[in-house]
Amino acid sequence: MNEFCILFDLAMAVIFFLIGLYFYKSDGKAANLLTGYNMKSIEERKKYDEKEMCKDYGKRMMLWAIPFLAGAVIDIGFPGKGMLIAWVIWAVMFVLLLIERHKREG
Repeated sequence: MNEFCILFDLAMAVIFFLIGLYFYKSDGKAANLLTGYNMKSIEERKKYDEKEMCKDYGKRMMLWAIPFLAGAVIDIGFPGKGMLIAWVIWAVMFVLLLIERHKREG
């Protein structure tokens, strides 16, 4: 159980970091992968700076890796607790992103 929790946390950290890095370095090309944005009309898309948007989302996704790295460290001493803490922190970060996005677009 302990090894699974540590490996799972590390895998999630790597996944979030790599996806974030892809968005950050995509030069705006990853914007079509953002939910909702890919459904906007071409006129609506012209209102957004795709390069800056991808960099912002990339930074956020790379930050989402941090709770999972911390979770892996916590799981060394307290199996399962680190993974739970990492998911709770990630969920809070994700909800905050959704709230911010709703305010910005709404």
